[in-house]
Amino acid sequence: MVDKLVNSEANARRITMVESCFGSSGQPLAVPGRVLVGEGVLTKMCRKKPKTRQFYLFNDILVYGNIVINKKKYNKQHIIPLEEVKLESLGDDEHYRNGWLIRTASKSFAVYAATAVEKGEWMAHINKCIDDLLRKSGKKAVSEHAAVWVPDVEAPVCMHCKKTQFTLINRRHHCRKCGSVVCGPCSNKRFLLPNQSSKPLRVCLQCYEVLTAAKTNPTSDALRVNSQDSSGEEDSDDDDEAQKGQSETHDLFVLTEVPLRYQWGTRYRHYDCEKAETKPTFYGDNEKQE
Repeated sequence: MVDKLVNSEANARRITMVESCFGSSGQPLAVPGRVLVGEGVLTKMCRKKPKTRQFYLFNDILVYGNIVINKKKYNKQHIIPLEEVKLESLGDDEHYRNGWLIRTASKSFAVYAATAVEKGEWMAHINKCIDDLLRKSGKKAVSEHAAVWVPDVEAPVCMHCKKTQFTLINRRHHCRKCGSVVCGPCSNKRFLLPNQSSKPLRVCLQCYEVLTAAKTNPTSDALRVNSQDSSGEEDSDDDDEAQKGQSETHDLFVLTEVPLRYQWGTRYRHYDCEKAETKPTFYGDNEKQE
């Protein structure tokens, strides 16, 4: 069904509209053969807290960005090639439902839909696009994916030494290999992870030992780093928190703080999302070519 929309005027208008919503902060999206398959709002688990994000599913890429004005303006555009994506369903919790992981070689994260039906629709359409893309290109699915970062609030103390308490002075760091939240001394090594960066990245001591054990000459890939260095690990989705006057409450969701158990097994505070006109739209199933 999606192939019928490739050269349609409706598809061209939709892609132009997406480009205009991102404006100069976004990349051009109109390329030959590209189809906008669906769009909608999902809650993305960011480093510091869950946040609503606008997602656009194309037949070859997944695009998402921050909501500035609903259906009119978005920024901080992210583009993920679908040939690198693998989806993994997450089990439901008492307060935390309808989620799945979006995993790629360079970055992995969890997203949540408003209902189980919407989760099923999103996952089915994304997987269909991935399967079609890999079949047409003849490429194999990526086998290695980046770890999902443990949220900051999930770790009041270092997950490695179990001793260091995090404060304004004792900063949190994320291991780029396993995603754990660790202190500076427990992550004072770097290791080259080619799928994530061309430069060596911060890893915890445990992952460093495992990685170096697999290398015949690890010194060329591993470097000691200053424990106060943030290692460039800030989640770009958290940048908007520094912008004054920008609220995390959009007209799409009512955000209420409730306790829950996250996938790592301990309790913390989370912003639950109550549905408020968030139903996604998927094109092509019952649409005639113009």
